[in-house]
Amino acid sequence: MWKREDPNRSANQVSVAGTAKPASPIATNAGQLSGIESRVPRNNVVHVGKSVVIKGEINGSEDLMIEGKVDGKISLPQSTLTVGAQGKLKAEISAKVVIVLGEVKGNVTASEKVDIRDHGTVNGDIITKKLAIADGAHFRGSIDMQPQPDAPEKRKVAPKPEKTAEQPSIPRLP
Repeated sequence: MWKREDPNRSANQVSVAGTAKPASPIATNAGQLSGIESRVPRNNVVHVGKSVVIKGEINGSEDLMIEGKVDGKISLPQSTLTVGAQGKLKAEISAKVVIVLGEVKGNVTASEKVDIRDHGTVNGDIITKKLAIADGAHFRGSIDMQPQPDAPEKRKVAPKPEKTAEQPSIPRLP
């Protein structure tokens, strides 16, 4: 027999947890991250795909993920640059944070941190406050670790008080 469809049901039902089921398999696959990609922050990141080749200068104020090839200069003074596993950069890099999963040939300057992950390669000089190099990463160059201005000063050790007449002296054992 013919059965009438319930008007309260829709293609995108909301589950009890408050998440909507995607309307298409494309939306489902776009939300899945695998392996290395899942370790990289994805919020408001501009993504340069692995088939893209850029020659020239890149300037910006947004986080950038590069999976392709770049030959030139990259300047992201307030943002994070992530070199993906397929990324190959021959560039002078300046950013707030630089995460390397692929290959970088050129000097890297980061105002906060440089993180070279597994299988990441940097061939050039690094200037930064913080540096992390994972097992399996490759690095060739020099490192200039700038002092951190917001680090607390080393505590000064107070000198030991001198013996006074009121304090009995304790003999030392040999």
